[in-house]
Amino acid sequence: MSDTTADAPSADITGRPGAGAVLAAEIDAGKGRRGKSRDVRPLRRLLPFIAQYKTDTAFAAFFLILSTISTLSLTGAARLVTDHGFAKSSSAEINKYFLLAIGVAIALAVASAMRFYFVTKLGQRVVAALRTEIYTHVLKLDPTFFLKTRTGEVLSRMTTDIAIVETLVGSSASIALRNGLMMIGAITLLMITSPKLTLGVLVLVPVVMAPLFLFGRRVRKLSAAAQDRFAEAVGFAGETLEQLDTVQAFGRERFAVGKFSGAVNLALTAALTRVKARSLMTGFVIVFVFGGVAVVMWLGAHDVVTGAMSGGALVQFLILSVMGATAVGAIGEVWGDVQTAAGAMQRIDEILDSQPSVRAPPSPKALPTPARGEVRFEGVTFAYPGRPDLAALSGFDLNVRSGETVALVGPSGAGKSTVFKLLLRFYDPDAGLVSIDGVDLRDADPVEVRSRLALVAQDAGLFSGSALENIGFGREGASDVDLRAAAAAAQAQGFLEALPQGFETTLGDRGRSLSGGQRQRLAIARALVRDAPILLLDEATSALDAENEQLVQRALNEAMKGRTTLVIAHRLATVLKADRIVVMDGGKVVEQGKHDELAARGGLYARLASLQFGERAA
Repeated sequence: MSDTTADAPSADITGRPGAGAVLAAEIDAGKGRRGKSRDVRPLRRLLPFIAQYKTDTAFAAFFLILSTISTLSLTGAARLVTDHGFAKSSSAEINKYFLLAIGVAIALAVASAMRFYFVTKLGQRVVAALRTEIYTHVLKLDPTFFLKTRTGEVLSRMTTDIAIVETLVGSSASIALRNGLMMIGAITLLMITSPKLTLGVLVLVPVVMAPLFLFGRRVRKLSAAAQDRFAEAVGFAGETLEQLDTVQAFGRERFAVGKFSGAVNLALTAALTRVKARSLMTGFVIVFVFGGVAVVMWLGAHDVVTGAMSGGALVQFLILSVMGATAVGAIGEVWGDVQTAAGAMQRIDEILDSQPSVRAPPSPKALPTPARGEVRFEGVTFAYPGRPDLAALSGFDLNVRSGETVALVGPSGAGKSTVFKLLLRFYDPDAGLVSIDGVDLRDADPVEVRSRLALVAQDAGLFSGSALENIGFGREGASDVDLRAAAAAAQAQGFLEALPQGFETTLGDRGRSLSGGQRQRLAIARALVRDAPILLLDEATSALDAENEQLVQRALNEAMKGRTTLVIAHRLATVLKADRIVVMDGGKVVEQGKHDELAARGGLYARLASLQFGERAA
């Protein structure tokens, strides 16, 4: 087992955050970091994505305006039918104006259909681009980010919050814009039709808007609370599913279901409270709007009786008032969606605004070609971000020559895994120098640095695809011949060809359909196809039985040929043939040399060897 106890809170050398106790402890901190949106300004983050699709945006805007004009034109057709068709009692006049109304309705139908198509299409494309942007950005973040943010919380933002934004962009925004234009157009026509009655309608606006904003603030807070509760449920579900064998082994299924149900019920309670608040908001708006319209219509009816306005004008005013009131009501209803999406977008912004602490300098220095595979640590001191007062490495010095095999041994917490993490540039040292082929890693692009390294970890870290896909993960563009050759060199060809579909067999989640030894050999094949000059072996055989260990060791010997190799090992039998054994303790090098000379010194290595081999064998 690699010495992660004191090296870092993460689960393995790759720095991937596990879903276990460390991240579970971040639940409350994660909820506290979630900002509550007080305005809709976070939605401005969507504008660059919308700007990517100018054609769709233009068509959506055009048909949005056209459908609004067509809708408002129906009121003019109704006025003409009432004033001219009915007044003259002429079938020809009635037919003419009704045909006009039908023409307007057809234009409205076409414009509405095209508006729906282009707005929905634009929304889908924007959300797809946003999803890709978030995922791409998350892959660039370093382990420091995941020490502060739970993986389940990140997944919640990438799924639930994106779905909320998708609702806004795909439908709610269209509804809000359409009804906003409808309200402006209706008020304009109302002023033309009857200024006196329109002023009465406008008096209603502040009465309607007051509950809208009052309840809107409450809805925003309740929406954020519901999202928090749901994120907690998703996070717990992820933890239990990732450790399903442990849950079943201890018979804790009922406990897990109970805890998950409790989290789900809390999310449900928060969501229902939000629904109640939105329902009250909608009810108040409708009561005030239509009650006020009824009063204004009563005044209009008296104007018709006195001849101050025509019947057709009153009909048009009535329809426009209903349209305007409906538009205001619809805006009130979607305003909650807008605020919810603003809160969701603010949570997404927190991810997009997060910057990795390790990134390429403005003008990265290229590593020399051809690669030599020389590794150097000079006076390196480093403490993990979560524990600045506890140094994982302190004045650490190590020089590994090209093609040399160096084993790092020592008790848990000595800093062995930290050496790998600094070499992979998951972190930068607080002091000192880490270099490959004479180039300070802080001056180089992390992507180029990692291209010189191949890692075989204690946990093989396989994916759910086929065996070929897993091997090919080591190097993009590797040919089928290269992949099969790597499998053969890693002693994996035999068992892979025996699978039902051979190399094309799907391995299942994390390759769990394979044994531990088979997974390790597949991981070695992945490292071989990478063809990197430096090989990192992190306890690659520690969890295997004797037979599998021999097979894996044979594959490792093949992988180590012609490469600089750094090996972390607790089982000293696996490093007896190393060119040099470096003994670490307390983040420093305390001894180094061959097995025999170190065993004869009577120091820390001798004590470790005597514990594993017995005094006489050591």
